[in-house]
Amino acid sequence: MKILLVRVSSLGDVLHNLPMVADILRHHPGAQIDWVVEEGYVSLVRLNPHVRKVIPFALRRWKKGLQDKAVRAELRGFFRDLRAEQYDYVFDTQGLIKTGIIMAAARVRPGGQKVGMANGTEDSGYEGVSRIFHSRSIPVAPRTHAVQRGREVAAAALGYAIDSPPDFGLPAPDPARRPAWMPAGDYAVFFHGTARDAKKWAPADWIALGQALAPLPVLLPWGSPKEKEEAERLAAGLPNASVLPRLSMMDAVELARHAALAVGVDTGLTHIAAAFVRPTVEIYADSPRWKTEGNWSPRIVNLGDTGHPPASGDVIRAAQRLLEQS
Repeated sequence: MKILLVRVSSLGDVLHNLPMVADILRHHPGAQIDWVVEEGYVSLVRLNPHVRKVIPFALRRWKKGLQDKAVRAELRGFFRDLRAEQYDYVFDTQGLIKTGIIMAAARVRPGGQKVGMANGTEDSGYEGVSRIFHSRSIPVAPRTHAVQRGREVAAAALGYAIDSPPDFGLPAPDPARRPAWMPAGDYAVFFHGTARDAKKWAPADWIALGQALAPLPVLLPWGSPKEKEEAERLAAGLPNASVLPRLSMMDAVELARHAALAVGVDTGLTHIAAAFVRPTVEIYADSPRWKTEGNWSPRIVNLGDTGHPPASGDVIRAAQRLLEQS
């Protein structure tokens, strides 16, 4: 059986799609699974050794350079790679027009199916017109967890029941391959930055948490000049904290994978730490917890909810308990 997964973005959503791979292979051990994903997330998908082929997609970059012969050649190469196989099933678990077009361009064998969601979940970016590209549309409940969504679509199409916790297929940290910039011993990482200010946790609370964790080193990553300034302000109040240099996405993944403790707001890197089943505290301040909470391990604690960020004391107690248990 040959299967193509179409989930192109964003970081957290691509991550939350990974358990589909383990589910399919548990029930169809001989399946060959390919994946179309934005070029920036190719390395993340390749961490899962059970994905046979990753097909990079770069719509934003291509749109800006359509006058360039090299870009047009790359675009033709994408469709050539996409259509090189005949698939038994193509799954679009994003439900956008652009992912529907990818699905439409993919080839299926006679009797093959193109399967997607019949509806979106609450506050999702689902575009209903994407259903025109489906041969079968699977309904999902309005409040279906981001991980569960894709799992349910594949299970319904392939005829099996979901009977296990999600398995992201991500390898455990390898101490021998620890990056040189990373501390040799245990550390905590604070994923404090996110694009939407309302999702952030108060700086005073981050400082209180860091002080409570001392002398454990605290590492502060950042992804924009504004986040760097915020990290520097936090570090000024924490003698055990250091601001990291700008990291590539895969360096940030390694940062999450090796952490003795990860604490973060509702953002992709926090969810990556949870997917690696590192001791993780997820902080929800302005997003619904039901949608992305790490609910597959007792090593993950989820606090807060939309409009109700957790108190620093609750996060401190959760973090200390996780460190004691690990």
